[in-house]
Amino acid sequence: MIPQRPAQTLGQRDRSIVPGEFLLTAEDFRTIAQTMYSDAGIHMPESKATLVYSRLARRLRALGLESFRSYCELITSSNGVDERQKMLAALTTNVTRFFREPHHFEHLKTRVLPQLLKAAARGECVRIWSAGCSNGQEAYTIALVILSLMPDAGRHDIKILASDIDPNVVEEGRVGVYEAGALADVNPEQRRRFFERPSGDGAGAFSVTDDMRALVTFRELNLFAKWPMKKPFQVVFCRNVAIYFDQEHQSNLWKKFMSVITPGGVLYIGHSERLVGEAAAKFVNDGITTWRLPEGVRA
Repeated sequence: MIPQRPAQTLGQRDRSIVPGEFLLTAEDFRTIAQTMYSDAGIHMPESKATLVYSRLARRLRALGLESFRSYCELITSSNGVDERQKMLAALTTNVTRFFREPHHFEHLKTRVLPQLLKAAARGECVRIWSAGCSNGQEAYTIALVILSLMPDAGRHDIKILASDIDPNVVEEGRVGVYEAGALADVNPEQRRRFFERPSGDGAGAFSVTDDMRALVTFRELNLFAKWPMKKPFQVVFCRNVAIYFDQEHQSNLWKKFMSVITPGGVLYIGHSERLVGEAAAKFVNDGITTWRLPEGVRA
């Protein structure tokens, strides 16, 4: 839980903790931080006040508000649901690219997919989850790796779930159009086979092909809400997501993943993340920030 602080004096309440166009008091910041924590489990210490100010000042201007106090009144009101979603999108960083942290995709290609694709060829289902997918580049990279090994993967029961709490980036993933710079680490042959120019585009953008789209399903999902998925996953990517959460939420998240990963399945996490809690004792290391759930282990 976010620790409680002593009540502030009137002078403290009226003092801005970040200099600038709008008044942002410690009380305002705390309201914003508590809302982020309540809605998404995201922990925001006061050291993030400058970031909060710079990103939300744009929302205040767009809404025609004069202070963060008015903004806090909006997000805590019954009419503030939509704005809380916009606040969440503004305060979370969607840094992604194709083949980010390439060792994970090499591990997937050489150590995980060969057996899974053999199973798929026998008629078994393969399920992979890109949790915190941002605008879809991670999920489509997984699809690229699969298609490089099994060009007819779309004819088999192979599905990649791409989920994110931010509906804006989820929609970007569904659209599947990326600037040429985003494809810097996609090799020329893959770019030729699995990307195309959108009709009428002259600005250097590329669209993923139908072969890629057939493998990926995008869904808006809060990782701390109830998960609706019915089938377990053999592979989960949840990279650079847990860094936003305090240790309690991290522990709960890793445990939840443990409950949906099949025995022998793999969890990929971010380079600055560590497993904590019960999951740390159950998963075994299988590579750089790569963890495997041993056969016979259950949450």
